[in-house]
Amino acid sequence: MREPLLSVSDLRVGFATEGGLVQAVDGVSFGLAPGEVLAIVGESGSGKSVTAQTIMGLTRSPNASIAGSVRLRDRELVDATDAQLQDIRGVEIAMVFQDPMTSLNPVYRVGSQVVEAIRAHHAETGRREARERAIELLDSVGISDARRRVDDYPHEFSGGMRQRAMIAMALALEPDVLIADEPTTALDVTIQAQILRLLEQLNAERGLATILITHDLGVVAEVADRVLVMYAGRVVEEGTLDQIFYDPQHPYTWGLLGSLTRIDRPRPHRLPQIRGAPPSLLELPSGCTFRSRCPHAFDRCPDLPDLTGRLPEAPDHRDRCWLSAERKRELRGAEGRIGLEEPA
Repeated sequence: MREPLLSVSDLRVGFATEGGLVQAVDGVSFGLAPGEVLAIVGESGSGKSVTAQTIMGLTRSPNASIAGSVRLRDRELVDATDAQLQDIRGVEIAMVFQDPMTSLNPVYRVGSQVVEAIRAHHAETGRREARERAIELLDSVGISDARRRVDDYPHEFSGGMRQRAMIAMALALEPDVLIADEPTTALDVTIQAQILRLLEQLNAERGLATILITHDLGVVAEVADRVLVMYAGRVVEEGTLDQIFYDPQHPYTWGLLGSLTRIDRPRPHRLPQIRGAPPSLLELPSGCTFRSRCPHAFDRCPDLPDLTGRLPEAPDHRDRCWLSAERKRELRGAEGRIGLEEPA
């Protein structure tokens, strides 16, 4: 693996609430190299967005406790001051937020908001020069007639165009790391495909180190190089795209893969499903946090397994499951495909 540009080590984020401590992120570690796309997947509440927002320094509050390390090159971000983070955001790390309609200010023109992002860090840039740069950016992300549309308000853009405008704003200062949090949520499938192609193209052309946060493994299959699967604040499996899709080692990953419809396979009687609901972060079960929903739980599951490589031929493919690799391959089939199925 190339030298990482961004290194996250044992990141832990908790929030004090009236009900107790919510450990939203518990020991997440990964590295991200230039030109690489890392996908972080999992159900809502698994800790994906909190991980990303903590990297950006957006989870700091009186009730938050943050531990571990986030290093951008040789700079530690966890203990950086707010002023230092303000200088880093947008310039070195940028984020595309989940809902562009609530991220864009509805009373300002789209171009004005891109100009503001540019001049906030480069005050010496004149408004006319910044406006031309905004037009170039909107054109580069596929907004047609950008010179005219730069003066439109967000409500005059379609959902896909608003998402493109958010990507343009994120790229305005040419950051090294781009975090895209559910960038295709609420978009129809044709627009989803366009946004994913755009992210893939920008990543290749600019050598961005990209983190893609999603719950949709279909999105992951389009653009990711590596995948982290999160559940209840922890990484339960990580590996390359091919390892996760063709040889998944954790039952939770099987469930996520089994829920995808496949047009290239015979139609199943019904899609396999993950029973139950994710546990409350206030009352996590001991040991494997997925065991209450896993049909293959056994007597070792009350002990927490380490995230470690269990395949001699692929030591970088790591998971948290006590089942042997041979037993996993026996159990993970559901109607001729990977999925989480109740034992017969």
